[in-house]
Amino acid sequence: MLTGMAASETPDVLWAPDPDHRGRLAEFTEWLREHRGFEPADYAALHAWSVDDLEGFWSAVAEFLDVRFHEQPKAVLGATGMPGTEWFPGSTINYAEHALRDGPGRADADIAVVFAREDGLERTVTHAELRDLVGRARAGLVRAGVGRGDRVVALAPNCVETLVVFLAAASLGAIWSSCSPDFGARAVHDRFAQIEPAVLLAVDGYAYGGKRYDIRPNVETLQAQLPTLKATVLVPYLDESAELAGTVPWSGFTATAAPIEFEPVPFDHPLWVLYSSGTTGLPKGIVHGHGGIVLEHLKALGLQLELGPGERLFWFTTTGWMMWNFVIGGLLVGATIVLYDGNPGHPDLGTLWKLAEQHHVTYFGVSAPFIQASLKAGLRPNERYDLTAVRAIGSTGAPLSVEGFHWVGDAVGKHIQISSMSGGTDVCAGFVGAAPNVPVWLGEISCASLGAAVVAYDENGHEILDEVGELVITRPMPSMPVSFWGDTDGSRLREAYFEDFPGVWRHGDWVRRTTRGSYIIYGRSDSTLNRGGVRMGTADFYAVVEALPEIADSLVIDTTALGAREEGALLCFLVLTPGATLEDVEPTLRRTLRAELSPRHVPDRFIVIDAVPRTLNGKKCEVPVKKIIAGVDPDKAVSRGALQNPDALTPFIALAGGS
Repeated sequence: MLTGMAASETPDVLWAPDPDHRGRLAEFTEWLREHRGFEPADYAALHAWSVDDLEGFWSAVAEFLDVRFHEQPKAVLGATGMPGTEWFPGSTINYAEHALRDGPGRADADIAVVFAREDGLERTVTHAELRDLVGRARAGLVRAGVGRGDRVVALAPNCVETLVVFLAAASLGAIWSSCSPDFGARAVHDRFAQIEPAVLLAVDGYAYGGKRYDIRPNVETLQAQLPTLKATVLVPYLDESAELAGTVPWSGFTATAAPIEFEPVPFDHPLWVLYSSGTTGLPKGIVHGHGGIVLEHLKALGLQLELGPGERLFWFTTTGWMMWNFVIGGLLVGATIVLYDGNPGHPDLGTLWKLAEQHHVTYFGVSAPFIQASLKAGLRPNERYDLTAVRAIGSTGAPLSVEGFHWVGDAVGKHIQISSMSGGTDVCAGFVGAAPNVPVWLGEISCASLGAAVVAYDENGHEILDEVGELVITRPMPSMPVSFWGDTDGSRLREAYFEDFPGVWRHGDWVRRTTRGSYIIYGRSDSTLNRGGVRMGTADFYAVVEALPEIADSLVIDTTALGAREEGALLCFLVLTPGATLEDVEPTLRRTLRAELSPRHVPDRFIVIDAVPRTLNGKKCEVPVKKIIAGVDPDKAVSRGALQNPDALTPFIALAGGS
């Protein structure tokens, strides 16, 4: 078992549900009693049923949350094995219809979108305006020859135009994919070239950290490299007069008003293509279907998060991360979505907290590193901003530290539910997170999501409780990938998730499931620290190291994990804050790691570096760095175009004896 809080100890409860709370999940439970004759005593009983009776649960979700099928399904499940599960065979559906149809929270005058950019530009869009814009963009796509199955891609930020073209593409049954405009041309090409797009939506530039970046040269490069393009649409995002040869201006593309129609497509018809991090080789194109995403996001947002009319959902994300696809799902449940484009730390770390106050955000989503940065900066948002509207804070992207949990309650608000979540691009959802009727325990993720059969396996594939093991999913979920793009025989999909435990999804995280039904994620199982037989996730290590004010960032590498017969070195790379020196911090680090983790987990060496290499999605490149240190050719260990900061690899190449 990993070190840390002993399994027998029950951590403090930081937030407890109101026993009189009557939200959407309670309404669903009552509906089950009336329509299905099932009355779960608590969330644990409801969850157990949701994974034991997949047909009963998912059919109930579809009926209760008013999934609109054009052709009715022949069954809830056809084939039931993983991979290859068939959901709602014979049915047809359309994602965009669920986002744009009439209903509670979606009247013409209701606000659909609030948009804010770091330089102060703001925009509010009603549902009537959104429907009009989507109809116009749909007509533009049709003029460009786009139809069902064609690919529409975007090199564009988290703004209204990106959302509009996505919904227009989905309404036609076209397939969407997007990259953030800060991606380099090589990284974008590596993704988009695989799917051979018909239309590219692009902006002239973007603003970040007080600077403006013209990306039209990248757009020109992509136009030359993507021979299947029929049209490139240019949004004058920074400069209203921006032009580019060979493009259709946004004003012309959306000039013609047209009614919205929705192409009914099979349940598993591709909706969008997301991408793996691309740390080795080309990023894998992960294909999700219309029906699976509609069902999963209605469930996650409507029941798990209890979002609906009158609520405002914000999550800091770019269009290159799955959280963009998740947050726009707020439209499915009639919530207002708040989109922000820019640097969350510009001009300071108060920017997003101010946004929450200004736009009355009720569900405030960020990353665990952002919470940690706010903590280390000494922020106390509840003393500076009115955050009484915020009822929950979502945290994802990395495990949230115990200190992070404490800080949210102390510095943001004790009334706030801390919704630490973990899932993945692979399913465009969370496996584990929070629920409105489950407490928040210090340092723990409250529960498994409904419909997600999340357990820990030992190395022999046996389920374990209160011990650390591989995070696996033992029953299928509707939003699991339809396929990998171009993986005609399904071999790459099987290799990615089902090779170690046939018929069971192995996600690649270390997890401990407690007797309370809560979860603790310890980091990626392929970057785990294994010292003297004691396994530890890197998240535990970073929580200790990065708690020191002199440490800005860190990366830990256990070379034993590379397959050495004898235990290798444990290396800790440090990014120091200005003025700090290794001589000052190393003794403290060694004492603290020995005391808080174990003597086995004190690194053999501490090495100062300028920056930790990270993927474009912000994840630390632990495995590629391990490979480089082991002597693997850097260009084979990692695709530099998939990194935010390729130059950060230099010290690791030097350490391995490279040039």
